[in-house]
Amino acid sequence: MTAGPGAGSDWAFEADDHFAEQFPLSPLDDHLIHQTPDPMRIVASTDPRFFERHWNVFHDQTGDLLVVTGGSFYPNLDTAEAFAIVTHKGVQRSVRAFRPIGANRGNIQVGPIRPTVLEGMRRWRHELAANAFGIAYDLDWRDSHRQVYRAAYGSLETGSPSGGQRHVTAGFEGFGTVSGWVEIAGERHQLTGRGTRDRHWGIGRGVGGPRFQPGGRAPKAGWIGGVWIAFPSFAIWGPIVLYPFGDVRRRHGKVRKVARRLAFEEGTQVFSHGEADFTLDDGSVKRVRFEKIGQQSAYMKCGLYGGSPDGTIWQGDSVGERVEGDCFDLNDPATRLALRGLNEHHCRITCDGEDTTGILQPLEPDAYEACRRGEPGWRFL
Repeated sequence: MTAGPGAGSDWAFEADDHFAEQFPLSPLDDHLIHQTPDPMRIVASTDPRFFERHWNVFHDQTGDLLVVTGGSFYPNLDTAEAFAIVTHKGVQRSVRAFRPIGANRGNIQVGPIRPTVLEGMRRWRHELAANAFGIAYDLDWRDSHRQVYRAAYGSLETGSPSGGQRHVTAGFEGFGTVSGWVEIAGERHQLTGRGTRDRHWGIGRGVGGPRFQPGGRAPKAGWIGGVWIAFPSFAIWGPIVLYPFGDVRRRHGKVRKVARRLAFEEGTQVFSHGEADFTLDDGSVKRVRFEKIGQQSAYMKCGLYGGSPDGTIWQGDSVGERVEGDCFDLNDPATRLALRGLNEHHCRITCDGEDTTGILQPLEPDAYEACRRGEPGWRFL
């Protein structure tokens, strides 16, 4: 696989020490892209939780191979982190890497995790170089659906702590295709499949762990239920409906209501199968059935969502320059119970006679508890 135009461009890989004597300038300041009077490495907000993040899920259509990767910059903390998770036939291997951001925010590589933007909002290359944890990959990602800018503004009336300013998270999401290879314990597998991604920035919930949260409480890992499914006729990314590039229909749509009926494993309270009725803003109702494929999941504690598996590292924590990883057999219920939280489940999906696979992301055991309490939109199957 070739890196493509610009993959090795000098501005993206300038050594930080070249700019140490020019602080706060960086290579990005030579591009005509400023939005404030500040240099590019300085963000407008002083909130330590300000972040830039990419997140990606790649999967085959057979249910054997799942890859989840992402990375975050926290400019006000001078901290960069990234993770890569590979699940193959129920065994999950992970790598996490950390470093100071330094002068050059154009270089988004962290340790062996080496993503490169080849064409903005169209094509990325994702590389995981050889490491001590038995996984590597070289993958080409191509966006297939129109991305839509969205911003989530908190409310002054309901903010926490009371009277605090709105916390804004913004960005875009999409679907696409992936191709390349994944290496697991020395054995190389070809991956030709599909997936989803997002690019978000703003004030991040959970950044810094309890010390940056109101009352010093441990933060939740994320919202209680996410879904990413793409059929030929429509695609649902959480609360929005996306369409392929060039589609003559409207730019995008919205999901007005979701009625879920879910079943869970006994003992672990981890999702197993279920269905959901999605009411769209055009008045149609899509009944989608989900069946988790074996133990083909990514347990996102291994990507620092809700803290690391041992509870010692939170998103945004400064731990210097280091690489760590782990391996878990998800076929063991005790392992699933220990790792549960914000989880990505690769599922067989059916709607209107069409079959595909996609990702259901419940927060566990919160989704089980929402069904047990009979909260609006949540029921047991």
